[in-house]
Amino acid sequence: MKSKKILLVVLGAVILYALSAGVSYMAFNLLPKSSSINIPTPFGSLIDSTSGSEEGAKDRPCPLNGALYTKAREELWKKRRPLGVMIENHLDARPALGLSRADIIYEAVAEGGITRFLAIYLCQDAGDIAPVRSARTYFLDWVSEYNALYAHVGGANTPGPANSLGQIREYGIMDMDQFGLGFPTYWRGTDKLAPHNVHSTTKKLWEAAEKRGFGPEDEEGVRWDEDFEKWKFKEDAELAKRGDAKPIIVPFWQQSPDYTVTWKYDKEANVYRRYHGETSQIDPITNEHLSATNIVVQFQNERDANDGYPDGHLLYGTTGSGKALIFMDGNAVEGRWVKQNRTARSKFLNQQGKEVEFNPGKIWIETVPVGNTVEY
Repeated sequence: MKSKKILLVVLGAVILYALSAGVSYMAFNLLPKSSSINIPTPFGSLIDSTSGSEEGAKDRPCPLNGALYTKAREELWKKRRPLGVMIENHLDARPALGLSRADIIYEAVAEGGITRFLAIYLCQDAGDIAPVRSARTYFLDWVSEYNALYAHVGGANTPGPANSLGQIREYGIMDMDQFGLGFPTYWRGTDKLAPHNVHSTTKKLWEAAEKRGFGPEDEEGVRWDEDFEKWKFKEDAELAKRGDAKPIIVPFWQQSPDYTVTWKYDKEANVYRRYHGETSQIDPITNEHLSATNIVVQFQNERDANDGYPDGHLLYGTTGSGKALIFMDGNAVEGRWVKQNRTARSKFLNQQGKEVEFNPGKIWIETVPVGNTVEY
């Protein structure tokens, strides 16, 4: 009797399996081929197809950082608005993907001494950007300077001054939250464990923005750069006039040395290369050592938001003015940063009060607490 029951259970399981397999087979063959899902690999292409031709004279300056590109590339960036993406720098998230193709990068502590990046894209394309992470309030003040899209995965939403998700709605920022867009704009890769594995690309984000009506013009036909105030640029210093800079050591929190950044100057190339300790920071997509033509360290008041969040959401004094160090051509300029209000453009002034002229190329802005000592 017992063996008969076992036989019936086995027979039932076989019949159920056969039915489910048959249904799956029919569904697969009846679905049109275009409906199949092609999940992107964790490591995408170097540059998306939106990059444009590299043939021809490079005489068109990028509005964000002054780097020169072809007319074909310029025609592409005129069809979109700047894109800001939150990218993680947690030890478990390294190496980050896509930073080598950003035009401008902001870096500040998210919480617990762990820094996070706001990568601004317009004139270049990144075929894979990861890990995309959550919003923080002070990054909203920087992304607002560009009338930019803001790509992130959720964010701080505890009631109080650090409620970034509430502020995104309040400020009218063009929101590209992963929770509102989902797949295929964003996907989770298999390269790392959650929450360090959310990917996207500039192409997917700009395409999704276009569908949402977040193109280069607003509803009234006004372009994003109608009143955009560009930074000033100059030519790179001649080799003989470049300094012999020592490494620049930028600590964010003294008790979190894993996030202290060292920049080493390459005099021949006239760029600063990024390290954590003696470990080179490499973008796995391009296999390039992360570097910048210009480094800005701005000192801002840091305080706890006291919003009850376990790890402590932070606030930075992003408006007003304060001390700044600007590094380029192997030399240091001791000056000031100035930002009149939340949406105003940040400006960097030398000791004479004159606006600093940057070299064309990537600008990397580090925000550290007032009182930190930067070695250079």
